[in-house]
Amino acid sequence: MFETLFPILFLVGVAAFIAVAMAGASIVFGRRTSEGAKYEPYESGIKPKGDTRGRFPVKFYLIAVLFILFDIEVVFLYPWAVIYQKLGMFGFVEILVFIVILLIGYFYILGKGALKWE
Repeated sequence: MFETLFPILFLVGVAAFIAVAMAGASIVFGRRTSEGAKYEPYESGIKPKGDTRGRFPVKFYLIAVLFILFDIEVVFLYPWAVIYQKLGMFGFVEILVFIVILLIGYFYILGKGALKWE
């Protein structure tokens, strides 16, 4: 049993050693600065302009959610493509129905103007 777990334990040990070594090297060799801009939100070396609590339009979130939704749906095409030969005509009809439903949803959100960025 030890022979089967040894590679996993070895990998975890090596990863832990590398993580500790990098954190230690950063503490020992890292540059320490105490500038005022360092403690500002969104530290990037550039002083922020205006209020950092700016609002994003709801349209931004709507487009992001729609992108994620359609992106995840398209991922379902990959397993179908892998076993396309085994499914035959039944699989083809099923994926055709799936794509038609996706297209209906896509044209619906286009018609509602959800993807128009103003």
